[in-house]
This record gives sequence, structure tokens and C-alpha cells, in this order.
Amino acid sequence: LGGLERMREEIEVEEEEEEETADETCGTWQLGMNLNTSDGNTMDYTTGWHDGVSIGFDSNALTRDHLNQTVWQKPADYIAIVRHQSGTVDAVKVFRFSTEGISMYDRFDSNNPVYYRSIVTSGGHIQKSVAPGAPYMTDDPIFSVDGDLAFNWGYYRNGVRVALTEGHLSEADSDDINTHGLGGHIECHPKTGFVMSSIFAHEVSPIQDCANYSSCYNSDNYRVLGTDHGNWHRYNSVPDYGSYALYISQDASRFPEPGYVLELEVEQCG
Repeated sequence: LGGLERMREEIEVEEEEEEETADETCGTWQLGMNLNTSDGNTMDYTTGWHDGVSIGFDSNALTRDHLNQTVWQKPADYIAIVRHQSGTVDAVKVFRFSTEGISMYDRFDSNNPVYYRSIVTSGGHIQKSVAPGAPYMTDDPIFSVDGDLAFNWGYYRNGVRVALTEGHLSEADSDDINTHGLGGHIECHPKTGFVMSSIFAHEVSPIQDCANYSSCYNSDNYRVLGTDHGNWHRYNSVPDYGSYALYISQDASRFPEPGYVLELEVEQCG
């Protein structure tokens, strides 16, 4: 009798383990874009986001500017914005798009009124993970402010491709150069991406108060990360905070934690 009871217990344990395995869901993230703010290429508001052209190579996708057009044109339900140091994660935020099944290429069509100055998520991030002691977190354009993602935030002759709603979102007719984030330009046509002057291009700008010209424009103190920017004399280059990778997925809602070493595809379970 004792032997039969032990066999029943072993069978029950095996069935429980099988159920736990079945309940564990896995999803895949794919790298769509990487922004390295000091690699000699400037992916500003007018470059890459809706060009339909790939940038860079898979071999150095996480150490230089990169855009994989195949991934960029796939339907995306989730986005992970990952700040990393030469491929090692030090901060990540994950969001679920309010409207599913739309590619990043389409979402960055600023000439489409549906996507111009659009808030593309609701309820804020669904994951935020930051490494203890991660540097430059007080004014990081993604991790120092919360809220939802704003895409193609054009105003007057300025534009930022990715910003957070709890940062400052300038009014459409404002010329305050005070919306900060990924992919910026101060003198362009933000709907069409037409460049008025390349000297105003910049890849990433940190959170800063530029509500009036005296605070940034007239004081030569508009801060931009790294060396990838135009030669406007008002720009003040500050050190790189890291690279920013944009991963997309249709079935993964969490991303690996800080310390993870990135690859072009990332599988996450649970």
C-alpha cells in the first residue's frame, strides 16, 4: 500500500510540473532600432523613422545606429525601450500600444494626421526596471519621467519622435524648444520631415527647462547627448547616457532585467 501511495504522489507532482510548464508563456522581442549618440551618424527627427530604408548592419546593431526595416514594418503590440551600455541592459521600460497590429513604420508616419502628435499608449508603462546605481537617471528623457509614449511630437518648426507625456509636450504653435526625447530637430517641417537646416539635428535631448529662449536658446545651453548632432552653436554636448534600443513584440509583455546582455532577438518567458 505504501508503494502505491508513493507512486500516486510522484504522478501528482509530475502533473503539477507539467501544468506549471504549460502555464508559462514565452514571447519574442526583435530589435527594430538602436540609437548610439556618439557613433558619427545622427538619427534625428528626419532620419530613419519613416524612410523605408535600413540603417547599419546586424553585426554592429547594438554598438552603432541601426534600423532593421524588416522588423520596423512588422505589426507591433508591445514596445520595450532599453537603455544599455555596449549591449548590457541598465534600464528598460515596456509599454503596450493602445492600438495593436500597427507597424513602427506606420506609427512614425508624421504626415498621417492619425499618427502626428499622437499618444500611442495608455495607462503608462507595464514594466520599469532600472539597475541600482545606474547613472544619469535624474534627467534621462525616458527614465526620469513617466506617463505614456508620445510619437511624432511636432510643434512650430520643431519635432521629437519619442517623448513621455509627463515630460513637457509643447503646444502645436509653440516655439519653446521644450519637448525632449529621442529623435529631435529644431528647424524642420515636422509633418513632412523636410529639413530646413541640418545644423539643428540631434539624436537625443535630456529633460531640461527650455520654456523660454533665455533659458536655452540665448544661453548656449541646449543640452544634447553625445556628439551626434548638428553644429548649432547653442548646443551643449553632455556625455552619452548609453545607447537606446527599441524592441518590438506581438506576444511578450516583459523584458529581461538589467544586467542582461542583449541580442537581436530576445526570448522572455513568464
